[in-house]
Amino acid sequence: MKQQATRERPAAPPVTIKKAAAHFATITAHRHCVMRECFRLGLFRQGLVHDLSKYSPEEFLVGARYYTGTESPNNGERRVTGYSSSWLHHKGRNRHHYEYWIDYSTREIPGGFAPVKMPGRYVVEMFCDRIAASRIYNGAAYQDSDPLRYYHGGNTQQFLHPQTAAQLELLLNMLAEKGEEETFAYIRRHLHKKRRHGR
Repeated sequence: MKQQATRERPAAPPVTIKKAAAHFATITAHRHCVMRECFRLGLFRQGLVHDLSKYSPEEFLVGARYYTGTESPNNGERRVTGYSSSWLHHKGRNRHHYEYWIDYSTREIPGGFAPVKMPGRYVVEMFCDRIAASRIYNGAAYQDSDPLRYYHGGNTQQFLHPQTAAQLELLLNMLAEKGEEETFAYIRRHLHKKRRHGR
């Protein structure tokens, strides 16, 4: 009987001071970008605590080990280990990620998982997160259409509650078509209106 060839995974790269410093600079620049946007929208607490878990040993050491500056270090960890321990730690502690809101379902649905509707303030933080990520990775070439292009390039929609997907897509399309100033003004009007009505 022929033995099935096993595909060897690449070895994990070392952690270096240079990569750790670069990773720290990247996640801090991203966090400050999201913080500024959240502050503009009145989401002060969310801006202050955004992505703080990235500085924990469980996430930071992985980020430093697999840092390249061109993609998420989590992708590098996945190629080596088959999954990302850093991402599993992160998504369970940060409510602006839609993965935080996916639960098992008792209903007969494909896959057995059910997306839960995200509160509006976390949809807005997710929107800001996507803008900041596009700014950091695209640099001076960033355009307001980049977050929408990134959204369409993935399979995000199938994992979102329909109302969450509708809210996020509304903001991403508005950003691409009308720009940041008009989109942020729209969010401020509607977000504060919902707060006054207790929603």
